[in-house]
Amino acid sequence: MFHDVLVVLGLFSIFYNIVPFSMEIDQAFIAAILTVVGYSINDTVVVFDRIREYSVLHKKSSAVQVVDKALNSTLSRTINTSLSTFLVLLTIFIFGGESIKGFAFALMVGVVVGTYSSLFIATPLVVDLSKNKINA
Repeated sequence: MFHDVLVVLGLFSIFYNIVPFSMEIDQAFIAAILTVVGYSINDTVVVFDRIREYSVLHKKSSAVQVVDKALNSTLSRTINTSLSTFLVLLTIFIFGGESIKGFAFALMVGVVVGTYSSLFIATPLVVDLSKNKINA
């Protein structure tokens, strides 16, 4: 989650005077950051819950195989959810008023980074940190 917030803050810092819409850190930005954290937590919980479910169902498989099966089974759901959320945010960004563009931009970045981090950072990190417990 720290990674997701750091990327959104970094992009806001980089594009502060470049983009033609407001990138002020205000209440809308704080709401966007909290929403990104919630989105990331939800996405990560879904993946980890599937790992937990598969570890009970596939007791004879190694932990790496269980994680692989769980990621493969949640990948299409995660991509579909993120893509539909991103398309709604893109519509709000394009057709919304000037005051909402910074909020929508932060959420668009957060959805992409949150999806990426839950699939490609959090899960491999758990596998790597529990190497001594995994018989691959």
